Amino acid sequence: FSIYVADPVGGQVAYMGVIEENNNPTLIGARLKVSGGLITEIDHLVVHSGGQPLHPNLTKVRKNLLEPVDPKERVSREKMLEIANSYYEAIIQDNGDIAPFADTCQRRENGSITANDQTQTPEEAAQDDFSVFRKMKCGEQLSTGVMSYITDINRRRFIAVDEEMGLVFVFSIFVHDGEPRVMEIKGVPGVTQRENNWGPFDLPAAHIFKIKNGKITDIEAIGYIAKHGIKNGWE
Repeated sequence: FSIYVADPVGGQVAYMGVIEENNNPTLIGARLKVSGGLITEIDHLVVHSGGQPLHPNLTKVRKNLLEPVDPKERVSREKMLEIANSYYEAIIQDNGDIAPFADTCQRRENGSITANDQTQTPEEAAQDDFSVFRKMKCGEQLSTGVMSYITDINRRRFIAVDEEMGLVFVFSIFVHDGEPRVMEIKGVPGVTQRENNWGPFDLPAAHIFKIKNGKITDIEAIGYIAKHGIKNGWE
């Protein structure tokens, strides 16, 4: 499982994939900055497995993420950055209409499908209190307010833009201050509220967005739960 995002214009290359650590599968998001033929900066975000088995969705990359975008379906570098940033704004503002999602857009986080998941069996859905939201389209889900426990998404670092592949790689930190304790849910039959019992925490994350015809068609993300107030290494 390896995704490369090459950005010769910015002199950067990013990678998201599975590596081996102490005989366990481990997720990593990495970035190299190159200047004058030399590596001048390195980032890495590592999600340790804790001995858990690899998620089945992390054994093979989705085909769409590995295919070049037809030149007729590409958008400018500047537009790609704007679209990627709109995803974070859509979350913060609880408004899925802010970001241009394709109807087929699916979001995966550490391998788990967290939006537009049509794979759950009735038995699995019965054990998953997020199931009704998990089935929703990306934009539709964000407009319900189910992500309102996310206080901010800051230190957004737009690392690499691969215009040929239609990929944008971003590092960020999701900030959670523990409020609201009860989230108001909109547009979901039978669900008007959802408790937020997670308390304060932060989540360093790496995202890859696939952009085609001006819309986000795929989202691949990794991240881990960290203490509230964590730094990103450059602070």
